[in-house]
Amino acid sequence: MNTLKTTFLLTCLTLLMIAMGNAIGGQSGMIIAFVLAGGMNFFSYWYSDKIVLKMYKAKEVSETESPAFYGMVRRLSQQASMPMPKVYIIPNDSPNAFATGRNPANAAVAATEGIMRILSEEELEGVMAHELAHVQNRDTLISTVAATFAGAISMLGSMLQWAAIFGMGGGDDEEEGGGGMLGSLALAFIAPMAAMLIQMAVSRSREFLADASGARICGNPQALASALRKLQQASQKVPMQEATPATSHMFIVNPLTGASMLKLFSTHPPMEERVSRLEAMSGARG
Repeated sequence: MNTLKTTFLLTCLTLLMIAMGNAIGGQSGMIIAFVLAGGMNFFSYWYSDKIVLKMYKAKEVSETESPAFYGMVRRLSQQASMPMPKVYIIPNDSPNAFATGRNPANAAVAATEGIMRILSEEELEGVMAHELAHVQNRDTLISTVAATFAGAISMLGSMLQWAAIFGMGGGDDEEEGGGGMLGSLALAFIAPMAAMLIQMAVSRSREFLADASGARICGNPQALASALRKLQQASQKVPMQEATPATSHMFIVNPLTGASMLKLFSTHPPMEERVSRLEAMSGARG
């Protein structure tokens, strides 16, 4: 169901981009928009992981440098029948973790120094299993594509606003006059917001799936549930100052100061529901 939902939401983003390209310049506008999006997708497919890791100053570690953490990731990878990813530690006190990479063969998992201090070994295993599940389910690629589309649509929205103001938008609908211009202006404001909501819906659906898959990989749903409770409280007390809205969906819990954010605009599903589902899994296993 989550896979079908994600496919549907990505299709919505594509159709939204088609509509905006057409509003800006008819068929020519659509072609230009898709060429631009294609270039962005190509770049994000090959280089987004390196950019994000560098953004958070993540340092790759070997088994010699961090034997316990590296060994934990290797053990979980074997349990998931996955290739061993690169392992990174982020020099940050805010407790969090994320995964990146275009596929399981070219993946990386990263955890902050803060998360290693506050979680038990079993809880940290649950978190890293969750991140490996994202890689296994190819969520890292899906999130990148969704973010790229949303970014392109926001940029097209700005272009469409100026085109409508100066009477250059509307493609082949110039005869509509003021009505066409108003329609273009409405689309310029509504489309970026719709794209953001769709991107967040993609992230939310993938988090539930990664929780369930991660619990199966580590074999301990209760440990992951306990970790999520701790992370929810600790990340609000010590938010990640370097985090940006564009990358917040990658982390296991929202790294931003989310207390004042509307739930509608959260990239993560409600923590209570995530914990409840994991506890239900734990009860079923018991």
